[in-house]
Amino acid sequence: MRSGVLFGVSVGPGDPELITVKAIKTIERCEVIAVPQTKGENHLALEIVRGAVNLKNKRILELPFLMVRDHKRLREQHEKLADLIAAELERGEDVAMLNLGDVSIYSTFSYLRDILEQRGFACEAIAGVPSFCAVAAKLGVSLTRAHRPVHIIPAGYTETLETLDLPGSKILMKAGQALPEVQAALRARGLMKKAACVQNCGLANERVITDMEMAEKAEYFTTILVQE
Repeated sequence: MRSGVLFGVSVGPGDPELITVKAIKTIERCEVIAVPQTKGENHLALEIVRGAVNLKNKRILELPFLMVRDHKRLREQHEKLADLIAAELERGEDVAMLNLGDVSIYSTFSYLRDILEQRGFACEAIAGVPSFCAVAAKLGVSLTRAHRPVHIIPAGYTETLETLDLPGSKILMKAGQALPEVQAALRARGLMKKAACVQNCGLANERVITDMEMAEKAEYFTTILVQE
């Protein structure tokens, strides 16, 4: 009996219409749907998929990811989650692991793929629409032109805000909890008027903010674009 394949399936930033046809077909062919759970995401990826795919008769495998910076604890938890998926793969079941945005950008799938590939299991990534591309579309701006570079910054790590000094466009992802620190860093650099953000892009409670002084609520899914 063949082992199953783990598919890392990108489901886009929130709007079910932004899920690709390939992602939908992959979810439809898999009997097991693995759903990451984190403090900010909960079952959001699953709810997005329900808007595009009939999940009746699918088995839902919950994967509780830790939101800590202790590398040892994270590694131990990832090994445990990999065990859950490995058990399905060993039975010959294909598993679709849902990921918000695109599976190659700050995804939970990447951690488990590394472990499971080392164990000899086949894994495949299904590309999708990154949140910051959807945010740029909402704001009606271009992320880059000609020789202007683009920098992707994990805003939750405030020590990375020094990268705001880099030339070109800056994308600050999951900036909600660090919003005051981000605003302070933008003010110090005279960048407030060059920045805008979208909170909960593609969701029912989406909020588009073109004046960063008006960004007050610390929403987990806050993506800020800074253009120079």
